[in-house]
Amino acid sequence: MPVLGLTGMWRRFRRALIQARSAGRRRDRQQSRWGTIATTVVCAVAGLLVIVSASTARGIDLRPGRYTDLVSLVQSESRRNAALAAEVTTLRAEVGTLAAAQQDPGSTELITEVARRSAQVGLTPVTGPTLTVTLTDAPASVAGDGVDQDLLIVHQQDIQAVANELWRGGAEAMTIQGQRVIATTGIKCVGNTVVLHGIPYAPPYVISAIGDQARLQAALDRSEYVRLYQQYVDAFRLGYQVSTSDRSSFPGYRGAIDLRYADVLHPDQAGGQQPR
Repeated sequence: MPVLGLTGMWRRFRRALIQARSAGRRRDRQQSRWGTIATTVVCAVAGLLVIVSASTARGIDLRPGRYTDLVSLVQSESRRNAALAAEVTTLRAEVGTLAAAQQDPGSTELITEVARRSAQVGLTPVTGPTLTVTLTDAPASVAGDGVDQDLLIVHQQDIQAVANELWRGGAEAMTIQGQRVIATTGIKCVGNTVVLHGIPYAPPYVISAIGDQARLQAALDRSEYVRLYQQYVDAFRLGYQVSTSDRSSFPGYRGAIDLRYADVLHPDQAGGQQPR
């Protein structure tokens, strides 16, 4: 009896072992099947994403490199703008020459008056003693101290304040970044650059004025805004430098002088549409 009992127990143990192995093989086959299905689904989704991206791009690069192309486009358009401004100046000079050649004897005073007004507007070159103010952003090392970035860069209002004080000090002519400043000149801040006459400039920003240097310096010294800016110079190491020259030459303004402004769109001009 004891021997038969042990034999039966061994048979039952062997049968249970075989059944466990069979169940393990079935489970492995099932997991392998689900793994294959999951791999197929992932590959299908990835392929679908590639197709959608190609369809959306339509041959255009969707990578961040397009921003580099945008910078190149801005630089190219700036050069084109400068070339067109030079062409306008050349054509204006040709018109003046032709007008002078065809003038009648009684128009001499008119030609003289036009030349005088052109000099006042800033269309002709001018030479004289100069005071120059240079504004620069704070060094990159200051930015790492957790300071607000807006406090570390030169803004358009900083350039405008210096220009206005120089005019108050009796400036006879002015340039910013080498461009002649006239009555219609606008200084606009775009990102980390300042746009002047359609051309973007990076710091340092150089503002030069022809006139009595002592009066120009006194106007800067009296300016509350300039004193406030110099506090930022001391606190955050913004750049502010004043220099003088006994003789400098400024070019005449190169570009269109026509005013460009907005106008009200009347209903008849808009095809009968009424404003909302």
